[in-house]
Amino acid sequence: MQNFLTFKRINLFGSFLAFVLVGVAVAIQTQFNLEPCPLCVSQRIVFIIIGFIFLLFSFLKPNQLIKFIHISSLLTTNIVGIVFAIRHIMIQSKWIIVPAECGIDLDYMFENFPLTEAFSLLFKGTGDCSEIDWYFLGLTLPQLALIAYILFVIFTLYIYNKINK
Repeated sequence: MQNFLTFKRINLFGSFLAFVLVGVAVAIQTQFNLEPCPLCVSQRIVFIIIGFIFLLFSFLKPNQLIKFIHISSLLTTNIVGIVFAIRHIMIQSKWIIVPAECGIDLDYMFENFPLTEAFSLLFKGTGDCSEIDWYFLGLTLPQLALIAYILFVIFTLYIYNKINK
């Protein structure tokens, strides 16, 4: 079993999981005719980045520098995802009040605002972000995303622990 769990295979598995999560989110969106809010989209982007980071590192041999970059990039990206998910949960739980009007379209946001302001608007969330459109096992999509990010942190620490032995 030890030879089966190589650095490459573990990273390919992590990449596969991240892309499956994005695929499931898109499937839920299309199946239930949902329109994702800016925070939903940003959480998907974070999962895509996580998938590409895992994929990239599956092609690299683990030395000290690669290990450091691997754990740093994955933990940082997952922490960003955790922050987005917690912010989204807080908006949906009404702990943070946002205006009830519809939010700015993402395309419009990135075409008409400087990049820093667009990301600031993206992180603030909109009235759309407070709507809860779908549940699974009593959990909202941001709550499920938060669980996934935490599991990815645990998975990353497992990989780091495994390759340091």
